[in-house]
Amino acid sequence: MSEQLSDVAAVLGRVPSGLFILTAQSPEGDETGLLASWVQQASFDPPAITVAVNKSRYLNDWLAESPRVAVSVVGESQKQYLGHFGRGFEPGEPAFEGLDIARTSNELPVLADSLGWLAGEVTGSVDAGDHVIYAVRITESSVGPRIADEKPWVHLRKNGLGY
Repeated sequence: MSEQLSDVAAVLGRVPSGLFILTAQSPEGDETGLLASWVQQASFDPPAITVAVNKSRYLNDWLAESPRVAVSVVGESQKQYLGHFGRGFEPGEPAFEGLDIARTSNELPVLADSLGWLAGEVTGSVDAGDHVIYAVRITESSVGPRIADEKPWVHLRKNGLGY
C-alpha cells in the first residue's frame, strides 16, 4: 500500500460512525436485517437520513421494488446484535428469530429494545463505488426504552478501507 493510501486508510478509519440494524421487506413479504454503520442524518425538513449498503447485498434488489426501510439505533451495551446481524442472512433465512421485535405501521420489523428507530421511504440513490447510498425520507419513528439511559454505539475502525 502506498504511503498516501495508507494515510487515507488511517484517517478514514477514525471517522466515527454508529452501529445500526437496517431492516426491509421484499415485494413478496420476506424480511431481512443487516448491520449498517454508514447511516447519517441528511436533512432537517423533511427529516431524512442516508444509508450505505454494500452492492453485494441482495437487499439492493429488494429496495428497487419495495423502497421502504427501517433503522434501529443500537446502544453501546447491545453487542449481541453485532454477532447476530454481522454475518448476514441468505434470502429466506429468518433474520429475527429469537429477537424481540416491534413493527412499523407498514409492518417492517424493528428491534423492540433499541434506543429507538426511524422508518421511511427511499427517495433516491447514488452509486458510491462498492456501496449504494440511499436517501430515506423519514415517515415515522419511535423512542425505545433505552434512549434516556444509554449512549448509541459509536464505531471507529483502525483501517478505513475495510470493515
